[in-house]
Amino acid sequence: MRIGVLALQGGFVEHIITLQKLEIETFEIRKKQDLKQKFDGLIIPGGESTVIGKLLDELELFEHLQDLINKGVPTFGTCAGLILLANRFKAINIKVKRNAYGRQLGSFAVNAEFKDIGQIPMVFIRAPYIEKVGNEVETLSVVDEHIVAARQNHILVTAFHPELTSDTRVHRFFIEGITA
Repeated sequence: MRIGVLALQGGFVEHIITLQKLEIETFEIRKKQDLKQKFDGLIIPGGESTVIGKLLDELELFEHLQDLINKGVPTFGTCAGLILLANRFKAINIKVKRNAYGRQLGSFAVNAEFKDIGQIPMVFIRAPYIEKVGNEVETLSVVDEHIVAARQNHILVTAFHPELTSDTRVHRFFIEGITA
């Protein structure tokens, strides 16, 4: 098992550390050549979705990633990754409310239920939430009546940052979805 982590901006290092805890081989995706490596899944981390989107274009990565995602590479997006997968890649049929909880001061942590995992810690930083899901989208977690995690086929998204906690179960959930 080998997971590529988009490493242009944002919290990619924390995802790599979490995958290493699970003894999953990982590498950073920074340029087109990195996509020539063999890998089983992709993580698009949190950060600034606008900045990541611009870098995807400038580095000519967008179309290549779009092709891989369309071909069914399992992909996990957190926070900005959720926004990009919904709005830019059009890989998951959801409507997203950006910065739904306000600015940095609106950041918070909570323990909440995640389907098939149980109660987990969730860290929200300038987080979006999911306003609406298509019929084919499975809701995985709701916090304060807002959808904060969902899955559609090979795409998993969370509005929160599981990589910022010591709990590895959401990453394990993603990995198990690849091996199932």
